[in-house]
Amino acid sequence: MKEIEIKLPKMGESIAEGTIISWSVAVGDEVEQDQTILEIATDKVDSEVPATADGTITELLVQSDEVVKVGQVIAKMTVGATQSPKKAVPAKTAKKEAPKKTAPKAAKKQTASSGLSSSSSYQVNSNQNTFFSPLVVSIAKQHHISFEELARIPATGNDGRLRKSDIFNYIEEGRPAQFAQPVPEASGFQVPDLKLDKGKGKIVEMDRMRQMIADHMVYSKHTSPHVTAYVEADLTDMVNWRNSNKKAFQEKYGERLTFTPLFVEAVAKAVKDFPMINVSVDGKQIIVKEDINIGMATALPSGNLIVPVVKNADQKELETIAAEVNALAEKARNNKLKHDETSGSTFTISNVGTFGSLMGTPIINQPEVGILATGIIKKRAEVMEYEEGDKIEIRHMMYLSLSFDHRVVDGFLGGSFLKRVADYFEDFKADRKI
Repeated sequence: MKEIEIKLPKMGESIAEGTIISWSVAVGDEVEQDQTILEIATDKVDSEVPATADGTITELLVQSDEVVKVGQVIAKMTVGATQSPKKAVPAKTAKKEAPKKTAPKAAKKQTASSGLSSSSSYQVNSNQNTFFSPLVVSIAKQHHISFEELARIPATGNDGRLRKSDIFNYIEEGRPAQFAQPVPEASGFQVPDLKLDKGKGKIVEMDRMRQMIADHMVYSKHTSPHVTAYVEADLTDMVNWRNSNKKAFQEKYGERLTFTPLFVEAVAKAVKDFPMINVSVDGKQIIVKEDINIGMATALPSGNLIVPVVKNADQKELETIAAEVNALAEKARNNKLKHDETSGSTFTISNVGTFGSLMGTPIINQPEVGILATGIIKKRAEVMEYEEGDKIEIRHMMYLSLSFDHRVVDGFLGGSFLKRVADYFEDFKADRKI
């Protein structure tokens, strides 16, 4: 009989950590290999962690709500002994027997932060040094602290740098500068301390996913200066082709043909034409992605949104894209998506037309630098130009809107890319073979 360590397994591309939801076992429980022992959440989806062997749980090293890294030891168990059938203790019971959570000890307080006050009227001068180390940024993201709030924290490092101990001291004191107003210049504008009447009514608590979505949206707006461009596209040939071929397509490939695969195919082509739209920002560096992975914002039954990803969309035929889109949408509806299926996107499409919206101004899915919104397809009378003269015809029209990160995508690149997407939509071959 020997004792082994249970480590948090790798849960997908770009997933480095997760938050413990609950244990399904307690110390002393006998478990079988592949039996679920733990539920864990990431910023993508919830997952179950299985036992790696038959044995007996001897120690639980983490507890609910703790954030753990991939590869971190989360429990210990003995293996090699004869196991007798024993039902695992429900998560609630296990929770009581789990060891108490030990919070990371904050560094010794610095004199510079000892004068902080928890008053909502607290005012502070912004730090002159706006460079933050990756470690500080990582801690800030974990605690949902914006860059604006980071700039209000008193810094004790060299050249006004914000240190890890500064941010831990600040968090320990209750984040007194969270809603603080910066001290205005002599003629500067001071943000008014508005006492808004939020009214009365039924209180509905946000679920965990809605909280994460809210945090991500606020973080994205704080991180990227958003600019939105618009174009209009004539989808008549695409609409007519789909209507004429959707039945034959399903009979041949066994897949429904919606507009989403057609959109993904065209967007992947445009991204390939403009590789600088397929990037991420890392400090003062731009990472140009090798793969073109198209995310598609999808509504869940709960009303929340998730972004499953079609990997290497530029290298796949339409029937393959359609199969993946249908499978991902089905998994989303049934909460069956895996980490790998919701991570690694390099550009995202949000089909707001599904909800009847004419157009939208989507928020960028970090760490991407652009997101495309496709509006509703509507029949309209349009003036068409021909050699023999102008004619008024009924056409299938749609508005496209692109929100892009103006730090690295200027108006020329954003506008050119958006126009290229519209061109691919409009130039759809009406005689295309399935």
